[in-house]
Amino acid sequence: MRKRHVVLILLALLSIVTFLDRLAIAVAGPRIQEELKIPPHLWGWVLGAFVLAYGIFEIPTGAMGDRSGQRKVLARIVLWWSAFTALTGVAYSFVALVVIRFLFGAGEAGAFPNASGVVARWFPVHERARAQGVVFAASRLGGALAPLMVVPLQALLGWRITFAILGLIGMVWAAVWLAWYRDDCRQQPGISPKEIEEIGPPTPGADHRGVPWRALFRARQLWLIAAMYFFYAAGPWFYLSWFPTYLVRGAGFTEREMGWFATLPFLLGAAGNVAGGLLGDRLVRRWGLREGRRRLAVSSLLFASLLVIALGLSRRKSLVVLLSALGFGVMDLMLPSAWAVCLDVGASWAGVVTGVMNTAGQAGGFLCTVLFGYIVRATGSYRAPLALVAGMLASGAALFARIDPTQRLAPAAKLAAVKGAP
Repeated sequence: MRKRHVVLILLALLSIVTFLDRLAIAVAGPRIQEELKIPPHLWGWVLGAFVLAYGIFEIPTGAMGDRSGQRKVLARIVLWWSAFTALTGVAYSFVALVVIRFLFGAGEAGAFPNASGVVARWFPVHERARAQGVVFAASRLGGALAPLMVVPLQALLGWRITFAILGLIGMVWAAVWLAWYRDDCRQQPGISPKEIEEIGPPTPGADHRGVPWRALFRARQLWLIAAMYFFYAAGPWFYLSWFPTYLVRGAGFTEREMGWFATLPFLLGAAGNVAGGLLGDRLVRRWGLREGRRRLAVSSLLFASLLVIALGLSRRKSLVVLLSALGFGVMDLMLPSAWAVCLDVGASWAGVVTGVMNTAGQAGGFLCTVLFGYIVRATGSYRAPLALVAGMLASGAALFARIDPTQRLAPAAKLAAVKGAP
């Protein structure tokens, strides 16, 4: 096995642990809310604290890896968030949970930017998209694993010890990573000269000093992309935060049933990511860049919004399972197109565009996560907030329909002038 494939396995395991720890609080939510007497509107703040910290620290923690190397930085941030995962089990108040979740989010924010940096260092250009696809698909598998693991563990040992076990898993990963991985593939023990040649020359470090911020932020396309992702994020964050509680308290599932059926949306989400990437490329070849990107993304978001509305109206458990799984799977069809648009319009500034888009998504996820709890408090129903989720998805579709991936964010000459190019 090539050494870069071992690196990819470690990154996939990192992605699984990331989402396993991230979703654990949502799966354990019904028990925690009952034990600590936390009402729905305050529980939204517990869930939202993670999203807020994630949005604030994603870009800075990603830059740490660019400057210092991903080996030590990834080990540090995994140890950081694993410690706060374990500390979740010692929280005995609402305030303690909010603080711990915020600090947990601050650590986990660096995981995927630094994983992308590892891919750039270790994989040749023609293999990077596939490697990224494996990492993102693994995250959905981690989401699917969370209910299957957390529900039986907390039934056997309680939710507090469960979080301690989850924290230990991350610490083991960090120890293995630190002991084995090297930032420079040429320094990796046992790597062959042939594989070093396949990987190619080292990727230069990132340098954002020449970014034309003023020109970029004056570009209409950037604001459309950010606004689109702000509204889209309501969908995935419903599944990442409120979905297990919705199944138990809104749809009448037992905790054991929730443990099984909460996995299905994430399995279909993994399939949706893969299918969306393949279908998106095919549609671009058939209809061109603008229509190929737009048609898949707009149709998937609109269809997902209808499925969420139908979910809110469903009373039969079988329909709840079917509609929730289809909703996530269809929604994730658009994800490869959204990230590809950043490459289309951003060109050499695609990393900046991606960071702006994803930060806007965290803001939308935070808003929806917190508002969900207040709507439950005001209406007494866990179904009513689904109208908010559906409306935000539909708004995302309307905004994507106005994005033109053939239009660069600013004229090339203007960007070159700002960069100081000849």
